[in-house]
Amino acid sequence: MKNNNIFKRALALAIPMMIQNGITNAVGLVDNIMVGSLRTEAFTAVSIAGQLIFVFNLAIFGGLSGPGIYGAQYYGQKNLEGFRNTVRIKHIIGIVLLIAGLCAFVFAGDFLIELYLKGESENIDPVLTKNYSRGYLNIMLWGLPPFVITQIYAGSLRETGSSVKPMIAGVASVFVDIIGNYILIYGKFGAPKLGVNGAAIATVAARFVEAAIVIIWAFAARKKHEFLIGLYKTLKVPKSTALMIIKKSLPIFFNEFLWAGGIAVLTQCYSIRELDIVAGLNISNALCNLLNVVFIALGNAVGILIGQTLGASRYDEAKNEAFRLMWFTGGVSAILTIILVLISGTFPNFYDTSENVRSYASHFIVITAVFFPLQGFLNALYFTLRSGGKTMVTFLFDSVFTWVVSVPTAFLLCNFTKMPILGVYAIVQSLDFIKVTVGYILIKKGVWISNIVEKA
Repeated sequence: MKNNNIFKRALALAIPMMIQNGITNAVGLVDNIMVGSLRTEAFTAVSIAGQLIFVFNLAIFGGLSGPGIYGAQYYGQKNLEGFRNTVRIKHIIGIVLLIAGLCAFVFAGDFLIELYLKGESENIDPVLTKNYSRGYLNIMLWGLPPFVITQIYAGSLRETGSSVKPMIAGVASVFVDIIGNYILIYGKFGAPKLGVNGAAIATVAARFVEAAIVIIWAFAARKKHEFLIGLYKTLKVPKSTALMIIKKSLPIFFNEFLWAGGIAVLTQCYSIRELDIVAGLNISNALCNLLNVVFIALGNAVGILIGQTLGASRYDEAKNEAFRLMWFTGGVSAILTIILVLISGTFPNFYDTSENVRSYASHFIVITAVFFPLQGFLNALYFTLRSGGKTMVTFLFDSVFTWVVSVPTAFLLCNFTKMPILGVYAIVQSLDFIKVTVGYILIKKGVWISNIVEKA
């Protein structure tokens, strides 16, 4: 029982995150299917705008993750003021990234959307797709501020081991989104039929509901969450603490931002071959993202648990737990592979689109599913390295790898060979074996083991 305790702790922390993110992605899936019932241009447009929003979301995640590393270790050290300072820095980072993101989408939105419309298709009108995508993106911008606020509070609560409140807020937002989608996309109960724009409005409303619940609930229980007491007396952070955290945070921010940008560029490379590929990837991603929340949540749990153990200076225990959790996450991900393969042939039929798009979607699902165990193992490995503050290492073998190896490989194969796109996609996915090999060696050597707040 003692040996299995780490699995129980990981699941206790990860399951609420799985439920919250799973429900959120389920809403995205429902949105996708609802919009997909309109026409192919509609859900292709949402997919393109979604790629751009995805880059912003990962930038926020990366920007807040650096302080989160310190937060987990400060909490394990029982240093509340140190923890408060990490939350204050999160606010500053969130505001800066929010302003940057809004400026990028407002002034360069058309250019970014057009990058995905260079491929040809007999079934998709690129002009109509662009108009749908621009309208959807403009509305989604209103949801960025509450999204940032939610990430600050939800992440901080999780670092203390409290992941239930963010989960419940996520569940509530789901109901708002689903009901809003049904009413506004199709024009039910006397509401106007807004189609793609209706889906965006419902999502924005859900963002505000989620943020309100997390904040109000957290402060209502501030005696339990003591770090909230006196949090806003000042947003100033001691210069030495700020510099220490920012130094570790910048590699994580650039890693997440560049990695997300790399994924967006990979999709753009695939789209050069045929615009139908974007639609097929959209269907595949909608389903696969519903299940990959399992290993993503487990990875987050690994980072928090290992970070707390390192903060308490129990180094041998941290190393043993890291290996056990990596293999555990990979094993759980193998189960997800079976589920995805079984439903890969039927899921695309929910979309009102061409057979060519459905065929692409089905094959993309199978290829992605095959690499799920690899991705699960890699995700746990990544958060283990990061829990010890080795952010530069994760930057090099994650986002740098994406831009130096994955993106050039996809670009060359798509532009200078006649290899079928499914083969290109499989080769790009398989490149992650290199990252796993390098990362595993680093974990085994123990170069990541350190208490970064011991002298803070």
